[in-house]
Amino acid sequence: MARKDGKTRSIFEEVGDAAPAAPAPVVAARRPDSRRAIAVWLALLFALVVAMIAVGGLTRLTDSGLSITEWRPVTGALPPRGEAAWQAAFDLYRASPQYAGANAGMTLAEFRAIYWWEWGHRALGRLVGLVWAAGFLGFWIARRIPPGWVPRLVALGALGGLQGAIGWWMVRSGLEPGMTSVASVRLAVHLGLAFLLLGLLAWSVMRLSRSEGELLQARRQRSEALIAWGTVLAAVAFLQVVLGALVAGIDAGRSYVDWPLMAGQLLPSEAFDAVPLWRNLVDNPALVQFNHRIVGYLLLALAVAAWLRSRRSALGHVRGAFAAMLAMVGLQLVLGVVTVLHAAPLGLALAHQLGARIEGREARAQDQGEARDRA
Repeated sequence: MARKDGKTRSIFEEVGDAAPAAPAPVVAARRPDSRRAIAVWLALLFALVVAMIAVGGLTRLTDSGLSITEWRPVTGALPPRGEAAWQAAFDLYRASPQYAGANAGMTLAEFRAIYWWEWGHRALGRLVGLVWAAGFLGFWIARRIPPGWVPRLVALGALGGLQGAIGWWMVRSGLEPGMTSVASVRLAVHLGLAFLLLGLLAWSVMRLSRSEGELLQARRQRSEALIAWGTVLAAVAFLQVVLGALVAGIDAGRSYVDWPLMAGQLLPSEAFDAVPLWRNLVDNPALVQFNHRIVGYLLLALAVAAWLRSRRSALGHVRGAFAAMLAMVGLQLVLGVVTVLHAAPLGLALAHQLGARIEGREARAQDQGEARDRA
């Protein structure tokens, strides 16, 4: 056998005697992303937002939301220090319409109790912003963010910032002359945006927690019919959350404390007394609570129908997801009824609000891959 140098090559010649092959071109290794680490970071943000909703609910139920009458995103991070500072904060509150109309004669000690609820709510908001900024900058500088995820993570941060601005917009409504609480419509916008942020965080965590191969497999197995059912359930659950905020905003949950009727009627006769007519949808306790009840019944009916449809799925985790959703919707309905019958005490009202958070997440469950497997 001839060699490259023209000499005959023996069949017994060792392979190692041959000239070494040219080295393969070096391919620059791509820096791996951190899908699961980012998912953990977003899950932490999710938990913090849930805590914010809980503290926000307590702030609303204890009428503490107007105790801080200024919006100072940076300098307001520190609470008052010393008696003089506390007295100055109290003097600002005593100049507010809520003090004159609802809390005249309140002592400084009583003011401190409501102040801490509102300060805690705002402090949690600042913490959410710091955790988002630290996580995003850390992953971005390290170039560990998966392709296509930078705009999504920026959008989550922007939505959180917008939530803070809307929170102040809501508080401002309660500082207007003649107001003793925030406007219920603005409260509904504030809570609705919080639930939207939670939904996007949950969707992101679910997508990032699974590999691309797992997502591809889930897309192949998904059922379009169950995706449609999940989407409808999520939309109705979100509407129910917004209606619940309207109920809380005007204390409608304490206006009619019988069930299944309202003051002995299916629809109270005063449900359309407000003028103009549209104001009944947001300001009339009779119609506001009636709407919240009716949409709750509708949501339960849809949950039962979706669960029955999911029983046809061959995948056990799909059937389990819809069964969990139905159980949560049923539990939430029971909580709502018990809360009404007891005139919305603090503990039950808060449990009902947090139940809505779990209910909304379960209602978002769609077929094999849920929303995380779309697109």
